[in-house]
Amino acid sequence: MFRFLTAGESHGKGLTVIVEGVPAGLALDEDTIAADLARRQVGYGRGGRMKIERDRAEIVSGVRHGKTLGSPIALYIQNRDWANWQEAMSVNPVEADIPAITRLRPGHADLAGALKYGHRDVRNVLERASARETAARVAAGAVARSLLAALDIDIHSHTIAIGGVIARIEPPIDWSVVEASPLRCADPKAEPAMIEAIDGAKAAGDTIGGLFEVIATGAPVGLGSHVHWDRRLDGRMAQAMMSIHAVKGVGIGAGFGVANLRGSETHDVVERSTHPGPDDREPKSPFRHLTNRAGGIEGGMTNGAPIVIRAALKPIPTLAHPLPSVDLLTGEAVLAHYERSDVCVVPAAGVIGEAMLAIVLAEAVMEKFGGDHMEETKGNHSSYVKFLLGVEQH
Repeated sequence: MFRFLTAGESHGKGLTVIVEGVPAGLALDEDTIAADLARRQVGYGRGGRMKIERDRAEIVSGVRHGKTLGSPIALYIQNRDWANWQEAMSVNPVEADIPAITRLRPGHADLAGALKYGHRDVRNVLERASARETAARVAAGAVARSLLAALDIDIHSHTIAIGGVIARIEPPIDWSVVEASPLRCADPKAEPAMIEAIDGAKAAGDTIGGLFEVIATGAPVGLGSHVHWDRRLDGRMAQAMMSIHAVKGVGIGAGFGVANLRGSETHDVVERSTHPGPDDREPKSPFRHLTNRAGGIEGGMTNGAPIVIRAALKPIPTLAHPLPSVDLLTGEAVLAHYERSDVCVVPAAGVIGEAMLAIVLAEAVMEKFGGDHMEETKGNHSSYVKFLLGVEQH
């Protein structure tokens, strides 16, 4: 079982990650994890926090001489901003009078969290509810990505829309263009209008949302299962994406678009693949699909086509020009609390989406192929692919 846990607050000492279920013998180093953490920090529309942090995960345990040991992997990401919050976020009691935050922010976890846990200071909620926690997820996702890469499974993401400006994507996507874009957008013509939309929101003291898409290639047929609700891979993928801060909608493949189509316009016709092999579009099955409206998932299982999942991101709720709200303790009408924030996080959310999809696929891969050592896992994977390619011969 591949799983992970995170701990830490936005302005605490740092973030801790525990990753369990990685086979022994997987090559893993801090530079590999740092590359994904750096990708999460960039993007036009980010706020001042990203100018402070230089995220890098220290591998504390589970790796020796560049290879995993099969034991839990512990990672630690230091919060550089902790230097400015040592008293306000001290673990131990302090004598200083630390002002409480009581002005609730619409759209945030403030109200529900304060009432649920009985807090009279909203900072006790917002520190953990903050999207700062996603840095820990990206670190865990980088470990998962390394595991998947050993089985030739690759994951990318790109920005589909920001503030109503929609990119026109012509496959195949040039991922080098995406990585060079300040918005992680594959459409250079849409990019200026997206930047203009972000600038307009910033000038108005507002925030702006959008859509991102994550694509995984190389996954073999049969990850996940149709036999029970909680083993269906599309359900697990959707839950993972919905757990990302500010995500309010998820679609797989054609997603919500299929609601307006007939069945004949929706389902992907299957044909025999006459030359399955390393250069084929779907090399791990003797069959292929003429289209991919299903997004690589049928009946809760991978079908050999690329996995395609989109997520809709609402504008983040911390506004420079705050919305009307109420005080948690007095109930009086006030303006919502404002603390340093981003204007647009869609490009970064795509990187987080990659991490979450990698984690779900790593879990599914280990369910299917198991193995306490990478050679055993890869051997199981290779045997299964050979079995698939021989199916039509029996």
